[in-house]
Amino acid sequence: MFINNFDPVAIEIFSLEIRWYSLAYIISILFGWFVAKKIFIKNEDFNKKFDDYITYLIIGIILGGRIGYILFYNLEYYLKNLTDIFKIWEGGMSFHGGLIGVIIASIIFGKRNNQNPFLYMDIVALVAPIGIFFGRISNFINSELYGKVSDLPWSVTFIQIDNLPRHPTQIYEALLEGIILFVILMNFKNKNFLIKPGLISSLFLIFYSIFRFSIEFLRVPDAQLGYLLFNLTMGQILSVILILTGLVLFYFKNENKQIN
Repeated sequence: MFINNFDPVAIEIFSLEIRWYSLAYIISILFGWFVAKKIFIKNEDFNKKFDDYITYLIIGIILGGRIGYILFYNLEYYLKNLTDIFKIWEGGMSFHGGLIGVIIASIIFGKRNNQNPFLYMDIVALVAPIGIFFGRISNFINSELYGKVSDLPWSVTFIQIDNLPRHPTQIYEALLEGIILFVILMNFKNKNFLIKPGLISSLFLIFYSIFRFSIEFLRVPDAQLGYLLFNLTMGQILSVILILTGLVLFYFKNENKQIN
């Protein structure tokens, strides 16, 4: 059994605290940007456009992630504490909200440059598992999004929460939504799925959501929400919506076409 007593603060300079979660965002964006340009983007003009797109992407992630968390997970609290909306450093970001932000940012950038936004979203989908991996590791360090009580040999005791052994669901998600999802998408990328913009994005939605939906059964639900419709968590409900969205997108992007 592992004892988790990590300090969520990675670096402290005088009164300035830099948390692991913030570093995860920075590392994910920089590393994903590097991988996208060096491995997945071969066209020089598109490579330059992608640099401009990154600004839109970052804004979409931050605004979407924050607004999504407020709307999906804690609207009642923030309606009563409006000034706390801007305190991002205190936590409160939604992956699904960030995803919506990325989609909107891609559509805006694509229209302004007369390009198919799926050209950008497919590249982001390929590198997104990298960011998810680092994000879930930071969740583990922060002792958040932890699992239910378990007696499995690899269970973890989160000292900052209680003294009970629990499923390390953050690690499960880092493996499934990070490493395994990356391998799956790379396999489809190598089968030339990138030549049809939107297919990689649809597969990302489907597989990520299946993994997220499954792991949520082992995760402790958000205290302020608990279980909702059909005894599912908010994360599971949003995942079902994304699975259906991904299936519809895959159908229309792949309809009557063959992949070599």
